[in-house]
Amino acid sequence: MLKNKLLEKYNRWKEFFLEEIKETHFKISNHPRIIVWRFRFFKIHPILGRNFLKIIYVLGLALILFLSFHLTSWRAPLFFPKQTLVTIERGESLSQIAKSFKKKNIVISDFWLKVFIFISGGEKRIVAGDYYFPQSVNIFKVVKIIRNGQFGLVNLKVTIPEGLCSYEIADILAKELPNFDKNRFVSEVTDGNYEGFLFPDTYFFTPNVKINDIIHIMVENFARQVQPYEEDIKKLNKPLREIIIIASIIEDEANGSLKSKRIVSGILWKRLSMDMLLQVDAPFQYYNGKNSYTLTKEDLAEDHEYNTYTNKGLPPTAITNPGLDSIRAAIAPTQTDYLYFLSDKKGNLYYAEDFDSHQSNRERYLR
Repeated sequence: MLKNKLLEKYNRWKEFFLEEIKETHFKISNHPRIIVWRFRFFKIHPILGRNFLKIIYVLGLALILFLSFHLTSWRAPLFFPKQTLVTIERGESLSQIAKSFKKKNIVISDFWLKVFIFISGGEKRIVAGDYYFPQSVNIFKVVKIIRNGQFGLVNLKVTIPEGLCSYEIADILAKELPNFDKNRFVSEVTDGNYEGFLFPDTYFFTPNVKINDIIHIMVENFARQVQPYEEDIKKLNKPLREIIIIASIIEDEANGSLKSKRIVSGILWKRLSMDMLLQVDAPFQYYNGKNSYTLTKEDLAEDHEYNTYTNKGLPPTAITNPGLDSIRAAIAPTQTDYLYFLSDKKGNLYYAEDFDSHQSNRERYLR
């Protein structure tokens, strides 16, 4: 009986000490310093064991490969052409699509673009159309965009100030619209004789808008703005094209109030009715880029169709695209006894009834 009690007590103490030993061993083996020491000398990770270094090597190699491909092929090009339009035609092959994006510098590698398009389902999964890229995106985003047909064709705000010619309007449009062909725009305006009819205003164009559509929209706007003055145009009994040519000269020569514009309009119409030379400087700016202060005697004597010092009548086309005030002034001129006018460098206008008074104004205000 006593022997059994002693044996029982011994077993309890044995279990107690074994538990204490296990707990102490666990605390020691999991102490941060012990873990570092074991890894340093035995290359054993407490969880991953002896495969730790192999796993680290594989992961490191994978990271290096990923970063290499990302930097050389997958990221957005360093000089990404913002506000770029890329067109995917219906039926284009995978190679054609990838090459067009590489040519536009949207992606670094056309090879990897083909790979990711192929993985995502091939060219059959690509949505044809015009894609607008306002800012840089990586190759994965490009694939997502063209797979989901995210064209990005938000309207772009373009403001055309009064008094610009088609060349200057083309410069503004080229800054705001991707793939805009300035020379073609000017050529279309010239061929259609639309100079003067491109109404200055704020427009909202999609990035893929066609040049013919831009011209059509601006000319339509012109027609809407002028429509309320149809009765006044009939009373003036002058062709609309002549009125707009006069308005385009007024826009450049009289940058003042509607009142001063109407006085200048009266002078111009009177000189035409008297078969006098218009002798205005504004057309020179249109065909050779010179203004009143840079013109030479040779310029004034040059026999050119826009030279109103050597040719009677109006220039062959408008020289600017005038605003509504200049058009209104051309339609409703103020009748005065003046035959001459000039403006100083500040834009102030001075009028004269005869040539001697005009010369006096020139000597007083243009020196």
